[in-house]
Amino acid sequence: MFAEQALCPVCADKKRDMKILCVVETPADVIAVDESGSFRGRYFVLMGRLSPLDGIGPEELGLDLLDKRLAEEGIDELILATSATVEGEATASYIASLAAKRGIRATRIAHGVPMGGELEYVDSSTLMLAISARTSIGSD
Repeated sequence: MFAEQALCPVCADKKRDMKILCVVETPADVIAVDESGSFRGRYFVLMGRLSPLDGIGPEELGLDLLDKRLAEEGIDELILATSATVEGEATASYIASLAAKRGIRATRIAHGVPMGGELEYVDSSTLMLAISARTSIGSD
């Protein structure tokens, strides 16, 4: 995030869970996740996603800094909140491998049909993700 101090106000908040880190692509993603009220950890903003064709590799995204944080900050879970694009999925996969090397649990945000969405208007890729990541309801 943009800040005048070393930490942005979100990550400087001592009430946040310091053991959970959410990786997002942009500062706007931080705002969107934070406004949902469902996440009380800290963030790592990539300022993009891996795109070898565009010359954007791990170094350009600061993934060495992320790896350092994973090594030094006692993080228990890394939530990957990158976009559901080929580049976003590749970025999430690469970061998950960094977490695995450190024995840190990596999770991925769910993708699927939006609340209030009509199935006939949802694209086939979104439906495929929604069906493959389906969850149980009731008692099985």
